[in-house]
Amino acid sequence: MWIVPESAIPGLVDEQSAFDAIEACFAAMARRDAYNFPVIREGLGEGRQYGFKSGLDRVGGHLGVKSGGYFPGNSERGIPNHQSTVFLFDPESGRPTAMVGGNLLTALRTAAASAISIRYLARADAKVLGMVGAGHQSAFQMRAAVRQRSFEKVIGWNLHPEMLTRLADTAEKLGLPFEAVDLDRLGEEADVIITITSSFDAIVQDAQIRPGTHLACMGTDTKGKQEVEAALLGRASVFTDEVAQSVSIGEAQHAVASGLLAESAIAEIGAVINGAHPGRQSADEITLFDGTGVGLQDLAVASKAVDLAVAKGLAQEVAV
Repeated sequence: MWIVPESAIPGLVDEQSAFDAIEACFAAMARRDAYNFPVIREGLGEGRQYGFKSGLDRVGGHLGVKSGGYFPGNSERGIPNHQSTVFLFDPESGRPTAMVGGNLLTALRTAAASAISIRYLARADAKVLGMVGAGHQSAFQMRAAVRQRSFEKVIGWNLHPEMLTRLADTAEKLGLPFEAVDLDRLGEEADVIITITSSFDAIVQDAQIRPGTHLACMGTDTKGKQEVEAALLGRASVFTDEVAQSVSIGEAQHAVASGLLAESAIAEIGAVINGAHPGRQSADEITLFDGTGVGLQDLAVASKAVDLAVAKGLAQEVAV
């Protein structure tokens, strides 16, 4: 079994490699060549979340599980709030093949998912990127997003304004101006909005979003989470990575439960990638991607990391 520690991940899997792996993962899911197992997700109190995401990709040969969660107190400990480890197994025999540090990979695969939604669903002429949330993941989201459109400006909002320096610094490194705005202005000006929070109360309101906007809701997914008002999903074209997760632990759970959105109306982003769904059909259409984060994403990027680590001599082999 190969061990690839967290310390070896930087420099192995870059943004483009993550994008390609997740794009192929979503496409395989839509073709029913790959599927996720039911998610186990538990609240540990004080905002802590822990769980397991797993799945099988028959074509890619991936079988495994990611164990981890969200621990908001970690920032005070000097470590990321998201902690995870990916375990890979041989799908034929069940023997363990790898244990991989999953923190950076989770950030990369989450950012890749929203970037994929921007590539396939956002208007081609999108110029202003809006960010809601300024935590650790927000920088990854911004960097991945700007690879997909010719953004001219980034605007952002965060519950704790002092954290907006992360967005400002990231935008500066990308050569883009940044401005802190209120939520009304963010909705008025942004062509693409990424929400990346752990909120259980709607932050973005339906009335704030203008026609033609694309939203990628990428925050922590669990029972009760909510980043945008349910009514917004009722008038948007809604896409997701996996419908079952979207309606149970994702952004669509409230809209479906209240009858504002039919589960059958939610489309898989993989179907857009495969050409089975047209995606955006007009310039005025509001599109929303509910990125719930599926286990197959973790397996795809972890498998890529193992291949690269072995090739570069950065993986440790142990007997099992």
